[in-house]
Amino acid sequence: VDILGQVASGMQYLEAEKFIHRDLAARNILVGERNCVKVADFGLSRAIGRLRRRRVHGAAAGAKFPIKWTSPEAALLGRFTIKSDVWSFWHRYLRGGHLWPDAIPGMSNTETLQELETGYRMPRPANCSEELYDIMLNCWDETPEERPTFAHLGA
Repeated sequence: VDILGQVASGMQYLEAEKFIHRDLAARNILVGERNCVKVADFGLSRAIGRLRRRRVHGAAAGAKFPIKWTSPEAALLGRFTIKSDVWSFWHRYLRGGHLWPDAIPGMSNTETLQELETGYRMPRPANCSEELYDIMLNCWDETPEERPTFAHLGA
């Protein structure tokens, strides 16, 4: 939970600096001495709102993203915001595993997106409290504006 708080704090900083990460995943979190955590790999990140006051960034045609932990609005519509990063936040908690194939083995990207559109969410992991799972479900809200902020997640 401490590591999650540090990741949320790092993402809160990125949001304040008007950046979206677009590839928040366990593989992009560095853990150093005394479990000091840093968000890394900004290859897909984009500045938002600096010049045009835009808070949404579109994906280029044909862009490749890790669909199975990308928010539905980003995967289906190419709309990336800090709230699409919130959707991806729990990839770290789940130890880097894909969010959805654990529940339905062998699910393709298309099948994953179809399931998400019908309201499917990953069941509560065995080692996860009900309270923490409720937070996860809030992060996976269908409506991006209803998802918590990184400031809330880091608190």
